[in-house]
Amino acid sequence: MGTLDHLKCEACSVNAHRLSADEIASLMPDVPHWELIEDGTIQKLKRVFRTDNFIQSIALTNAIAEQAEKENHHPQLIVEYSSVTVIWWTHKIHGLHKNDFIMAYHTSTLYANMAG
Repeated sequence: MGTLDHLKCEACSVNAHRLSADEIASLMPDVPHWELIEDGTIQKLKRVFRTDNFIQSIALTNAIAEQAEKENHHPQLIVEYSSVTVIWWTHKIHGLHKNDFIMAYHTSTLYANMAG
């Protein structure tokens, strides 16, 4: 069980704390298989989840959507025949917030539970 397991997202304003490089580095071990990417000047978390077919891709997408609605924090999703790419960042602060790591962790858990 990770340090992010029982955490919930907090409401985020434009003045919310954007994570520093050191904070990001300390949280990355909690979200294995996630990649830190740069989109222009915005840091994001990205992971590609492999599935066996399109139906599984849609099922994973729906599970992620349900969790995102529950937490009121929404990712970029790219759905393909045998994969779902998930990208987390916090739009309001143009970067990464702890919420993104919480949701990346929960997304990985959803995938692991589906893969069973």
